[in-house]
Amino acid sequence: MQDRISLNIENNVALVELNRPEKRNAMDLAMFEAIAAVQKKLRKNRALRAVILGGAGVDFCSGLDVKALLKDRTGMVKLLWKWLPWHSNLAQVVSTGWRDLAVPVIATIHGRCWGGGLQIALGADFRLVKPDASISVMEGKWGLIPDMGGTLAMREITGRDHAMWLSMSAQVFDGNHALELGLATALSDDPLAGARAMAAELGERSPDTVAAVKKLYRKSWNSKPGTVLARETGYQLRILSGQNQRIAVGRQMGSERKYRDRGRW
Repeated sequence: MQDRISLNIENNVALVELNRPEKRNAMDLAMFEAIAAVQKKLRKNRALRAVILGGAGVDFCSGLDVKALLKDRTGMVKLLWKWLPWHSNLAQVVSTGWRDLAVPVIATIHGRCWGGGLQIALGADFRLVKPDASISVMEGKWGLIPDMGGTLAMREITGRDHAMWLSMSAQVFDGNHALELGLATALSDDPLAGARAMAAELGERSPDTVAAVKKLYRKSWNSKPGTVLARETGYQLRILSGQNQRIAVGRQMGSERKYRDRGRW
C-alpha cells in the first residue's frame, strides 16, 4: 500500500496522499487497490475525526495510467467487475468509498486533477482548490464516459447542463471556474493548511453530530420529503440517546470534557 498511497494519522486526522509523483500520481491497478485498502482501514477507526486527501508532488492526480491498464487485461476485469449492477466496482470505490466514511473527507487539489483524479476528488465532502489548478473530466478525450462514481457528486453540486458540457467536451479549466461551477468548496493558495484548519474546527463538534449530518445529507439530498423528515427525526433520537450530545451541552457551558469515540453511523 505504501508504494502507492501514504497514510499518516495525527490527532485523529488522517492524511492520505496519492504517492506516485514520478507518474504525476497516475492511477494503475495497484493504486486503485491501495485506495480501497486505506478506505477499509479508516472505516474501522471510530476515533477518527477527519480525512485529508491529497497528492504527492506537483499534481493531485493526472488520471488513469492508460498504458499500464491496457497492458493488464486481468486488471481491467478487476476494476470493472461487480456482483450487482447497483454496487460500486473497484473503479468506482475510489470515489464512492470516501462518501461512505462516517467522517468528513477534505480533498486538497493542486496541479493536475484530470479524469480519474477528479472522480476521486468528487467523492470527498469538501474540495479546497488552488486557483491555478488544472481540472478536467478528461474521459471524453479517450472516447469514454466518466464511470468512477463521480456522477453521484456531480448531480448534487452542479447543474446538469454544466456536468454534461464538461463530460462531453473534456474542457480543461482552473480553480476559479471550478468554484463558479460548485466543484470547489473554496479556493486556497495552501489547500493543505486550509484542510487542517477545517479538520480542527470540525474536531470541536460532536463526532456523532458530524457523522449524522454527513449521512443525512448524503442519503437525503434527492429523497422524497417524507423520507427526509423521517431520517431527521430518527437520527436526532439516536444523537439524543448518546453521551456525546450531553458532552456538547457541557462544553457550551464551560466544560473541557473530551468527546467519546463516535457511535456506529
